[in-house]
Amino acid sequence: MNQELQQLASAHALAGEGNRMLRLRFGLACANRVRHLLEDPRAVELLDVLQASVDGSRDDVALQAAATEAALVASHHRGSASIDGSKHSAVSATYAVANALAGRALDAAEYAAYSTVYGYGGYAVSDPDSFAPEYAWQVAALRQLLDEEHVAH
Repeated sequence: MNQELQQLASAHALAGEGNRMLRLRFGLACANRVRHLLEDPRAVELLDVLQASVDGSRDDVALQAAATEAALVASHHRGSASIDGSKHSAVSATYAVANALAGRALDAAEYAAYSTVYGYGGYAVSDPDSFAPEYAWQVAALRQLLDEEHVAH
């Protein structure tokens, strides 16, 4: 778990109702980091719906429908019984998309981090240092979005 990200999110009430768009934007940023690891074309399309929603060209109805479908796509991912990490990476990337669409930004961040680290190989997930670069990126990305929100208001 990314403790620094958790603390930053808590300090800025990321889970608060007034921060829904910030959660969507941060979830989108995290999911886009692992977009190249998605195997299911539908997951990519659903991530594009999130982008369009954040950009203002899709409404909440479309976003909710995409979130529902993304949850199904993620839960039906075939995954892998191997320990090479590559298929697990794709599963985690798909769950990152589903959580981002549902507005669960911190969950999306966690799945995206696992997807990235699984991409190194199955062995890497047992090494906490493997997560450090992605965790640092996530904190920096949320800080940037918070700064942008502050300037906009």
